[in-house]
Amino acid sequence: MSLYDPLARAFATGHARAIPDLLSDAHFAQDGRATPAAVLIAITDVADDPQVILTQRPRAMRDHPGQVAFPGGKIDPGEDAVTAALREAEEELALPRDTVRVIGTSDVYHTGTGFLVTPVVGVVPPGLPLVPNPHEVEAWFEAPLSLLLDPTSWTTNEVFWRGANRRYLELDWQGFRIWGVTAAIIANLSRRISLEALRDAA
Repeated sequence: MSLYDPLARAFATGHARAIPDLLSDAHFAQDGRATPAAVLIAITDVADDPQVILTQRPRAMRDHPGQVAFPGGKIDPGEDAVTAALREAEEELALPRDTVRVIGTSDVYHTGTGFLVTPVVGVVPPGLPLVPNPHEVEAWFEAPLSLLLDPTSWTTNEVFWRGANRRYLELDWQGFRIWGVTAAIIANLSRRISLEALRDAA
């Protein structure tokens, strides 16, 4: 059985209601920059144990160096979020855009560094022969969707940043530290798609 239909139903149900207290770092953005960007939340089409494809950014990058991220980047002129996310995933991981069955876009996340990030959720075949672009991706890995959507998987930490205390979520998975923007986007998505809703939609 494909994951696409139950995930699409759970996605639609979860996005049909207003959630006023989603995570955001908008209050930390200082220079007025609000650059549109998009990321691809690529979920493998394995009904009993779907995985989410994640990358680790090179440590020399200007924005969010060394952090775990979804494939993605700035939205170019003339693009929408879906087009940009698919293009970036292809550029970063050689993930063929025609293999992605897009489910929809989720809540825009405003980062403290001034990006307006639109998450694009899609289903991809398992076992794709991904090839990381060394200029954009240091490593890639998969993490279980059930782990990421489970609030009990995460710990809450706090750091003093830009003149205020900033709370953030964190999860260690097989040596990779998932935190910051990526963790917040996952947390917001878990408010839209719970594990229970996904099971009920199957």
